[in-house]
Amino acid sequence: MTDQDERAQRRAEDRERRARERVAAALARTEQRATEREAAGRRREEARTARRHEEEQRRAALAAEREERPRRRSSTGSLARTGEKPVERDVRHYATSMDPSRIRVLAARGAKPDALAAVFGITVAEVEAVLAEA
Repeated sequence: MTDQDERAQRRAEDRERRARERVAAALARTEQRATEREAAGRRREEARTARRHEEEQRRAALAAEREERPRRRSSTGSLARTGEKPVERDVRHYATSMDPSRIRVLAARGAKPDALAAVFGITVAEVEAVLAEA
């Protein structure tokens, strides 16, 4: 082998070695980019999960705060001011005082004699008698 042939062979070997190095570097870059994309995707998903969890906690806190507040009403009065409901009393067994003027006022407002008799615990005839006195 001559000197020229040896140099040509060395140049060919160097070319092949450089080509292999370039291919290996390209593969390494490709793998590195794939790994980075995968890591970035995991980080985005973790951030998304954290944001979703934080949003759920914030909504739960707001809902709890809304539950604690007294209900607002469009009307005025003690319930709107204090948020406390008045005590509902059982008045089924209260006696209604029979007042002739009251019977006349209720009849003038449109109450029927049989309804007035039921409310005051008297007969319809007595209610009609009170109304006839007027």
